[in-house]
Amino acid sequence: MKKAFILFTGKGYMLLLLLILWCSSSFAKIIRIEVTSTEPYKNGKVFGHAGSYQQIKGYAYGEIDPANPLNSMIQDITLAPKNSKGLVEYVSEFIILCPTEKIKSNEVLFLSLPNRGNVFGAEEALLKRGYVFLWCAWQGDVLPGDGRLTMKVPVATANGKEISGWLRTEFSVTKPTKTLNLSSGVFTGLTHHSYETVSLDNKNLVLTKRVHEEDPKIKIANSDWAFSDCDSLTFPGHASTTRISIKNGFDPNYIYELVYQGKNPLVLGLGFAAIRDITSLMRKDDKEKINPSFTSTIDSIAIKATIIQGVSQCSNFIRTFLDLGFNQDEEGKKVFDGVDAHIGTRRISLNVRFGRPGGGGMQHEEHLFPVNLPPFTWDDRLDVISGTKGGILARCAQTGTCPLIIQTLTSTEYWQSRASLTSTGSDGTKDLPIPENVRIYLINGTEHSPMNMIDPLTGFNTNNNPVNPTLRALLVALEKWVIKGTLPPESTYPTLANGTLVEADKADFHWPAIPGIPFKGLVNNPPLLDFGQNFSARGLSGELQEPPKVIKHKKYRVLVPKVDSDGNEEGGIRNIAIKVPLGTYTGWSLRRKGYGEGDLASLNGMYIPFKQTRSERLAARDPRLSLEERYADNEGYIAAVKKASEDLVKAGFLLQEDATTEIENAKRNYPAKNQPVK
Repeated sequence: MKKAFILFTGKGYMLLLLLILWCSSSFAKIIRIEVTSTEPYKNGKVFGHAGSYQQIKGYAYGEIDPANPLNSMIQDITLAPKNSKGLVEYVSEFIILCPTEKIKSNEVLFLSLPNRGNVFGAEEALLKRGYVFLWCAWQGDVLPGDGRLTMKVPVATANGKEISGWLRTEFSVTKPTKTLNLSSGVFTGLTHHSYETVSLDNKNLVLTKRVHEEDPKIKIANSDWAFSDCDSLTFPGHASTTRISIKNGFDPNYIYELVYQGKNPLVLGLGFAAIRDITSLMRKDDKEKINPSFTSTIDSIAIKATIIQGVSQCSNFIRTFLDLGFNQDEEGKKVFDGVDAHIGTRRISLNVRFGRPGGGGMQHEEHLFPVNLPPFTWDDRLDVISGTKGGILARCAQTGTCPLIIQTLTSTEYWQSRASLTSTGSDGTKDLPIPENVRIYLINGTEHSPMNMIDPLTGFNTNNNPVNPTLRALLVALEKWVIKGTLPPESTYPTLANGTLVEADKADFHWPAIPGIPFKGLVNNPPLLDFGQNFSARGLSGELQEPPKVIKHKKYRVLVPKVDSDGNEEGGIRNIAIKVPLGTYTGWSLRRKGYGEGDLASLNGMYIPFKQTRSERLAARDPRLSLEERYADNEGYIAAVKKASEDLVKAGFLLQEDATTEIENAKRNYPAKNQPVK
């Protein structure tokens, strides 16, 4: 320590001294746990050798020092109200699952981030392995209801006076709608807090509509819209500071845009601190000593390693959490040992004034939202398009707190979220080395959230190619990597080197001419954006100038996975549905007339089944071989599924128990006529 003092002088000495004082005094912490219920999970169901589980629900009360350098990057933290100790408070709702018999726990904490407050159910395969599951609220703008986990955060003020600012919001609907919340983006709906308008008078505001993102904006007469609620009354309805109505309703064919003056920004960046601090506390052996409010049940939970899982929006949360340095707690220790980041390739706008972390940044929806900004890569490098240098792991690399990371992608992320930039860099001209602590896997032929339905935006069937079997195998691989140091399978994703990463045009992409299926090679490639001098693009924090300045002459080169003669992708993990296909599975689809025709249809793909016989195929002029030509009969199909399952288990991309399920599913699902399953 004496050497450290010798090396630092002036401001450096003072910074070191302040850090020492903080490290020797109080840390940001969970100061109280309120348990609201404790009960057997699923009525005491037994999960393998781990036995039954106990479910604990409650609230975690936290406080942080806004002056600590590890907290000071939280937007508006110095403007939040403080308690008598000069600390900022928050409250997060949580759920814990732990084996009833603690000795049967594998002592690995698995924190699954709630998505817009919604809790994903615990994976049974992981419960059987004895995990301790934790869900903790992090999103302070989620409204209560339908079991959503919520977080209470303070409102920033200027010495007690209201803060106001300009917000830009977009509205898109899938069916005619009279009234929306001011926060009603495509992915937030009616379940998120809306920033109130400063005034109900709209005379100096402009509401516009357009069919496509780059179309000229058509002004809607101010007399034809209002800050109001028309759900139960005809227009203009009841005046409302948090809702908006249009005289003739919102039309699914249009993108609506409004810039208005809102007030009372929430200090949403506290969500990062909440996840850091509750996990840091759960890792301690003397939880009750540190926090007397802990019940003996929670205090007795032993944790030797931690893994965090984020899906979609929550995966983007994790990337931002790491980027801002929150994987180091205030004692300088690593928070998470492992990261499972699924279907997220960007960062999240949680840590900006008037933050809206539920926003999209898609090709059609919320295209100019402040989330598609560099860095995209995990390691620290120059982004030649923006001229900025950085990487998601740059800060944790400096403090030795980087976790082991498994990033899994569906096809949709290449079309809608520019996933190629994570492995090629901004100019898309060469494959980049991936850090040793990171694995990247594309699950070929999958959509963002697999489902089986007719998409109202396209008229086509969505893509139900499952991702969960692959994810389960990789989660087990991540556990072994974290606990035993056993390396997971090598990264498997499209590359320029092997020719599986290409431009999304018909010539390079090799899309087959499937009758009735529109294709135009459209990908989401947002321009570089300038949100003004009070905004930090590198830190994704500050105050947004709306609308942003669009820098059109600087373009990223976005690439997508090449497809085979069936239209199915190459270059990633080819699961059962792709190795032994019954049709074409895409991560993209195009909107139909009346819904922004020709644009990408949000996060949905398509399932386009093969014809059953050669004669049907020829009559339809379908270039793809029929089921009859591929497998002859159901026995041939089932044999192919068995072989593919064996190969995937051997490669580490399928668990044996899931292989058995896949074979049973194959016996039920082969669709050929007059082919009873034997």
